[in-house]
Amino acid sequence: MGAGNSYDFRGRVALVTGGARGIGAAVAERLREGGAQVAVFDLGAVEGGETLAIRGDVTRSGELEAAAARTEGELGPVDVLVCCAGTSGASLRTTEVADEEWERVFAINSSGTFYANRAVLPGMLERAYGRIVNIASIAGKEGNPMAAAYSASKAAVITMTKAIGKDVAGTGVLVNCVAPAVVETPMLADMSDEHIAYMVSRIPLGRMGKPQEAASLIAFLASEEMSFSTGACFDLSGGRAVY
Repeated sequence: MGAGNSYDFRGRVALVTGGARGIGAAVAERLREGGAQVAVFDLGAVEGGETLAIRGDVTRSGELEAAAARTEGELGPVDVLVCCAGTSGASLRTTEVADEEWERVFAINSSGTFYANRAVLPGMLERAYGRIVNIASIAGKEGNPMAAAYSASKAAVITMTKAIGKDVAGTGVLVNCVAPAVVETPMLADMSDEHIAYMVSRIPLGRMGKPQEAASLIAFLASEEMSFSTGACFDLSGGRAVY
């Protein structure tokens, strides 16, 4: 699926976490179509093609620092960061969630997003330009049953985005997030059929979103066209979001 509207990313360098599949892969493709040089940071990153592939784990802050440095060394300073790396966690009732599962989901979704933001911000602030887009979830606003860890970790992404956006307001660096409803990605394999059915049932448009639809909004938020929003959460929920 090609781009509809085109945003000009010529001369820009983007780093996409979780960029090997799902929303991240669609975002990386969309940014490349706009002329960006793109680095992908992912546990499943594979060398080859037009993208700089960096294999790594977002729960390890040092690996994200190294990825930012490598991207700058090979492609140039990072202008755009999109944090797509995430996990849905297992579909579990609250009483079934073990400490390890709670901590694992937060380590990937919350800490991983924070570490990535922190890794690129010094360079962006120095150059007085940057666009950061964090991927949250409608679950972070409403809370989904069988998803306490996921819902809470995505709520953390929303409020983290608001805090960081305010921290760097006026510097030329804008930080926003997107809250999708359920999107057709490989991450669905981690969820139960019951969990997926619940999420789709809450969407007035009556279907899941597509990765390319998410990438369209993310590309706008990552572009120079977007100039008067920071610390905001943009819904992409097929009508589910009511606030």
